[in-house]
Amino acid sequence: MNLPRRTALRSLAGRVASLLALSAAAAALSSCAALSGNDPVRVSVVGVEPLAGQGLELRFNVRLRVVNPNDTPIDYDGVFVDLDLQGRNFAAGASDIKGSVPRFGEKVLEVPISVSALGALRQMLGLATNGPWPDKLAYELRGKIGGAAFNGLRFSSKGELSPAGLAR
Repeated sequence: MNLPRRTALRSLAGRVASLLALSAAAAALSSCAALSGNDPVRVSVVGVEPLAGQGLELRFNVRLRVVNPNDTPIDYDGVFVDLDLQGRNFAAGASDIKGSVPRFGEKVLEVPISVSALGALRQMLGLATNGPWPDKLAYELRGKIGGAAFNGLRFSSKGELSPAGLAR
């Protein structure tokens, strides 16, 4: 094959590769745009139940209600949560549960969380030194629902819990 012909083929191959790359980028951007039109998922704590502790830690089972306000189901593979009480870090936990939240639907997920006995004592001392024992505890929950889309779905939620549910 002569040199001008090789150069022309390389140039054509380069143009085809550039066109394919541009097409792939456009497809990726359009799928991102379609996903960005989704409403945020809502996650709230609907229950906290004590579990058997191990050593110097306390364990709880946190029940989370996940509400999907979108037209597509959310497939998940694992959940992580970080729970603060009264503005202080309290507990964290994870579960490798798998499932799906239906489109325009909801599902309750259960995630075990752990808090060190020292952390629980510090939390109680903080509550005791701030006046009368509160009827409700302010919580902030942050976490991630694992999935294929963009390394999972992050969430945060705020609300109030009854201390009686934690002391059982």
